[in-house]
Amino acid sequence: MTKIAICGACGKMGRFIYDVISERDDCTVSAGIDKFGEAYADFPVVKEPADLPEKPDVIIDFSHPSALDGLLSYCLSNGTALVIATTGYTEEDTAKIHKASEQIPVFFTFNMTLGINLLANLAKTAAKVLGGQYDIEIIEKHHNQKIDAPSGTAIMLADAINEELDNKYHYVYDRHSVRAKREKTEIGMNSVRGGTIVGEHEIIFAGRDEVISLKHEAHSKQVFAVGAVNAGVFLCGKPAGLYAMSDLLASL
Repeated sequence: MTKIAICGACGKMGRFIYDVISERDDCTVSAGIDKFGEAYADFPVVKEPADLPEKPDVIIDFSHPSALDGLLSYCLSNGTALVIATTGYTEEDTAKIHKASEQIPVFFTFNMTLGINLLANLAKTAAKVLGGQYDIEIIEKHHNQKIDAPSGTAIMLADAINEELDNKYHYVYDRHSVRAKREKTEIGMNSVRGGTIVGEHEIIFAGRDEVISLKHEAHSKQVFAVGAVNAGVFLCGKPAGLYAMSDLLASL
């Protein structure tokens, strides 16, 4: 039985994760971490990781990048595995995550859904075939409460494509300030924020007289919670290292 602590337990995603775990028999919620919430189920909720009443096997973080230092400090001190599902990290934050993975198991991905990770693989295949001949644009859409733009998932998709193209491309986030023709080595990143859109990501390969599009739509946030819990159970007992959805899928 994997004991899981939820960081951001009282937020929407934290409650989704609790609901998912409640329906499984291979894991349980041992505690929650939330600066602004109170207990709402049969587990305690504390303000900081250091206040946890018992050591969990895994912490799943769906909170805010500002919680990273406290989480890493606790996990490194206690040998606790960490699933990071939050987005909006800086390069410095990402470097800390990679450094911590040398001592503890860390699952780090910008998107927890199987579909998005399949989309990334399809995009790499398309880039291998079409790269250099087609312009590449990524359009991502999210609800009007999302703070970061572009989404971490959009960046993950762009990185997957760019890796396939020997990292020769650069990202363009805003075109209004520069009056110039599009360069061939651009990956355009476009963000839409509105309503209650859970998450949509579309990759466009635009060539001469034809357009090829790859698209994923998430209709419920529960798909992210399911992926995060699967990652937590997968990570329990693993040696130190940096893990991603590809590792989880390979284990199935």
